Amino acid sequence: MTNVTTNHSVPERIAALRELMRAKAVDACIVPTGDPHMSEYTSDHYKTREFITGFTGSAGTAVITLDDAGLWTDSRYFLQAADQLAGSGMTLYKDRLPGTMKIHEYLLQKLDHGSTISVDGRLVSSAWAEHLRGSTAAGSFTLSTDMDLVGEIWADRPAAEFHPAFDYPLQYAGVSRAEKIAAIREDMAAAGADALILSQLSDIAWLMNLRGSDVLCNPVFFSFVIVTSGRVLLYADAPAFAPELAAELARDGVELRPYDRFYAELAESAAAEHAFAVMLDRKTCSERILQSLPKDLRVIDEYSPAMKRKAVKNPTEMEGIRSAHLKDGVAMCKFLYWLKTRAAEAAESGSSMGITEISAAEKLHEFRAQQDLFMGDSFEAIVGYGPHGAIVHYAATPESDVPLEPRSMVLIDSGGQYLDGTTDITRTIVLGPLTEHEKTMFTAVLRGHIDLARAVFPEGLNGENLDYLAHEPLWQMGLDYRHGTGHGVGHFLNVHEDPNDIYWDGRNRFPPMPPFEEGMLTSDEPGYYEEGAFGIRHESLLLCRKAELTEYGQFMRFEEVTLAPFDLEGLLAEQMQPDEIAYLNQYHQMVYEQIVPHLDEKERQWLKAATAAI
Repeated sequence: MTNVTTNHSVPERIAALRELMRAKAVDACIVPTGDPHMSEYTSDHYKTREFITGFTGSAGTAVITLDDAGLWTDSRYFLQAADQLAGSGMTLYKDRLPGTMKIHEYLLQKLDHGSTISVDGRLVSSAWAEHLRGSTAAGSFTLSTDMDLVGEIWADRPAAEFHPAFDYPLQYAGVSRAEKIAAIREDMAAAGADALILSQLSDIAWLMNLRGSDVLCNPVFFSFVIVTSGRVLLYADAPAFAPELAAELARDGVELRPYDRFYAELAESAAAEHAFAVMLDRKTCSERILQSLPKDLRVIDEYSPAMKRKAVKNPTEMEGIRSAHLKDGVAMCKFLYWLKTRAAEAAESGSSMGITEISAAEKLHEFRAQQDLFMGDSFEAIVGYGPHGAIVHYAATPESDVPLEPRSMVLIDSGGQYLDGTTDITRTIVLGPLTEHEKTMFTAVLRGHIDLARAVFPEGLNGENLDYLAHEPLWQMGLDYRHGTGHGVGHFLNVHEDPNDIYWDGRNRFPPMPPFEEGMLTSDEPGYYEEGAFGIRHESLLLCRKAELTEYGQFMRFEEVTLAPFDLEGLLAEQMQPDEIAYLNQYHQMVYEQIVPHLDEKERQWLKAATAAI
């Protein structure tokens, strides 16, 4: 077997993989993006797809056969992937576009009947594996999930890293670890489950009232959990837990077990607890977990009860959310003042702003770092100037970094992690004169944001029901955006969390999207993008609250917790409805009143103008 390193070219790495595939009688190797916990960010140890393709985007799936190779990724990365795959021998497949061949169609076309396909079962969900088997049934393929082929040839693969876990104080969590475990056991009993398996890290961190730093931007730690009526087994790296913390866990009935023993002990744990039914979420649980369970166990496939309870913030968490967003709003307003001032000065003097996409992100991080309880960014900031704004999840690199100029717009999507909450905000900022078309689109997107934010609706509705509100101004023009309107947000946890979200198409979703409940925190982020020209997105976070209780039942509403102005220089007020204008004026007045005490005099003057009634 030939071993290769990051110093070898992508074609050389693929050649080494094919050599191993032939030796193991594998006809196709699927290399996904992910880790054993389906994390959004992949640590260096698990970046097998990046290693074998050279493509550094955060989403994508590679398929390598003995004589062909392809990479599937979504619209966020079409331009980046095309550039990074050049000369690699891999074909870019633009996922979700009409006419693009799907992975299962590719396999059926490229492979002979009865071929063997390999994928590392730790890195794909059980639901994903089941779907692949079903969609390729006509090929009678064998799906092997017990090999990490890329890992076998990767000679300089970074070791898996485990960092110290730490206690999340009750003053921020609001509910104790013991109370959460008791509530989860009630949910299990109601579902008829003898055991619950948790592998999603944010679920585990929430349940255990612990946090960590094993995943970029997400305060979580690598772990698995098994809960039964009598035991709670936490599989994690023991040295990451201080003796006092391990003792606290033991007092709450939590047994600390070695992380690398999890798969081997799954079957014996089930037998020891006389478990006949196990509860897990096949969308977030890996195929390796399912294959490690006894075959006679009944699987209850449902959202994790920890996920569902975590999504509904308790009163302490809701107060923390407001506190975190106040701090974040102060940082954002200081940044916006700085950026708009530099743009105005450059326009007046005819000089450069002296700011690039990367330095703008660094400056915003600097303002956030000045705030109390700041723990880091909640994701890697997206700063896209001009045409880069049209790349939905653009990530500036030293090669792509461009200077900002006092013209056009810059889209900035960013967020912070604070001990008392997680933030996520997008503002599209006008740096200079805009065309009427740009203003029209800026206004249409903001109208959609406002129409969703001010919704009042009966209890029982979910994000699928409400998404029309955000899309309607664009749909009326025959236009759209190719991403969801909203996602759940954690509490000093992951910035993207299920199960609550806002997206109109739930036809293939299982389990179905849950209804909104008081305490759910969800983003509101419609957008519009013109390739090669500009991008617009307006995002705030909405906290679901109860509204009136009438003879027709309980009504719900949203509280907009994000505190930063929308750029009035991009608006065409005559294209807005009176109630939309009234909402915007009311929101801006709230921003001004809450933020202005924390600013200096020049910043206050700017904020007064930036939030003036229109």
